[in-house]
Amino acid sequence: MHKEDLKSLINQMHKELIENIDAHENPSKEQVVTFLQDATNAISSLKEESLNDLERSKLMFTNAYREVAKDSLASYANSNSAFEELAQIHEETLISATDLHLNLPQIAQKFTDLQKQMFSEVEKANSIITDLTTQINELERNSNLDSLTKVFNRRALTTYLERLCNKGNIAYELHLLVLDIDDFKVINDTFGHIAGDKVLMFIANILRSTLRDGDKVFRYGGEEFVIILNRITPAVCVEVSNRILNIIRSNQLIYQGSSLNVTMSIGATQYSNGDKPEDIIARADKALYKSKKSGKDQMNSEMAPNGN
Repeated sequence: MHKEDLKSLINQMHKELIENIDAHENPSKEQVVTFLQDATNAISSLKEESLNDLERSKLMFTNAYREVAKDSLASYANSNSAFEELAQIHEETLISATDLHLNLPQIAQKFTDLQKQMFSEVEKANSIITDLTTQINELERNSNLDSLTKVFNRRALTTYLERLCNKGNIAYELHLLVLDIDDFKVINDTFGHIAGDKVLMFIANILRSTLRDGDKVFRYGGEEFVIILNRITPAVCVEVSNRILNIIRSNQLIYQGSSLNVTMSIGATQYSNGDKPEDIIARADKALYKSKKSGKDQMNSEMAPNGN
């Protein structure tokens, strides 16, 4: 490409630039930069063989620039259309917002009504929960089972002994055993109350599986259990008690990787005609005290004053 041809193209660019600037009332630096970028693109699009004819080259430059300018204008038109569309949406949004603003008190009232309804439903739910809790507590009070160990509870023992004593004389021998876990407080203090609960369930399961179907197991309170042995002699009562002690002694409870060695002490007595519930319990407690004082992990008996 000849030097004169290049000069001619530059002059043409200069001419087009001046015309472009004159065409705008307030031309900006950005417009000049855009023109120069478009002119560069136009020159780059010309083929080398077309540049031999100077006049034709000028015409091609002008046409090429106008095509680029046309594309720029089209792009601007599209952008402008998009902005107009956005402006329309904005205006419609403002109108909608205005309409909402005009209805704000009504909307606020709706929300207030909804909030009141929600509070009302929450109050109803709380009332139902309170009623259910009361019913559950009442059921637990009236239940004959201990919630933790699933053996009979103290309430059931009281009812059983009252019925037994109200009969007066019975035609068979009946023994009552009070069992107390040795050093239960040490277990709770060392391993925690959850471990203590595990021990109580462990003992209850052993007692249930060891005794006959006709015998009864009660959780008397805390770490104490009561067993009613029906239709057995004093000698068999001793045998059953020692078997219970041996099974508990020989079984270990594993809790969180630690082996818990559990033993129990037993106090036993035989029902005597004319006994009241507190009488038979008091004798068994006295026998239990002997077992504790004598070294624990053993069974002692206490007979009624009349020798039965």
